[in-house]
Amino acid sequence: MTRNEATNGRHSLPEDIFAIVSGSLMVSLGVAMYAHSTLTLGGSSGLALLLQYSTGWPFAIVFSLINVPFYVLAVLRMGWAFTLRTFAAVTLVSVLVRITPQWVEFAALSPIYASVAGGCLMGMGMLVLFRHRTGLGGINILAIWLQEKLGWRAGYVQLGVDLVILAVAFFVLPPEKVAISLLGAVVVNMILAINHRPGRYAGYS
Repeated sequence: MTRNEATNGRHSLPEDIFAIVSGSLMVSLGVAMYAHSTLTLGGSSGLALLLQYSTGWPFAIVFSLINVPFYVLAVLRMGWAFTLRTFAAVTLVSVLVRITPQWVEFAALSPIYASVAGGCLMGMGMLVLFRHRTGLGGINILAIWLQEKLGWRAGYVQLGVDLVILAVAFFVLPPEKVAISLLGAVVVNMILAINHRPGRYAGYS
């Protein structure tokens, strides 16, 4: 890659900021749909939702605390720039999930529709973040690192971990809710697996 090609492929700071805001907005709306329908998903977001359902602790606080240990991996393996962008995205999602119910009210929301549509929103939001070398903490950080270092598709890595988390969800949610959540997990990770392959996207931050 020539110097000009590298410069042209780099995202500018305004582009990164817009990506973090728009990606976080899509993810938070998807999480709000899941929370309204008492569904869960994989990754640190899913763990935070399960803890919210079982303990009543606010999603924003649990989600932020779960991600603290993974910031160490991010700093050591991905660098400070990636870590700071990820911290910004995690913080923004936490805030937006808390205030979204004040802006959007679901009078009627089918759990199956919430699973698919919310999964699409979260998958596309995560895709935007991933393409700007930004994660949502937790498994996102590990998945991005494994894709960059070993070539493993981030979507497939996340899907495997998500299945483990969804298995744990059987102890918290009714089986039918877990089954519907599984559908959403497949949607989220297929979006990532199909659209975020190594070498497919040349832009970087």
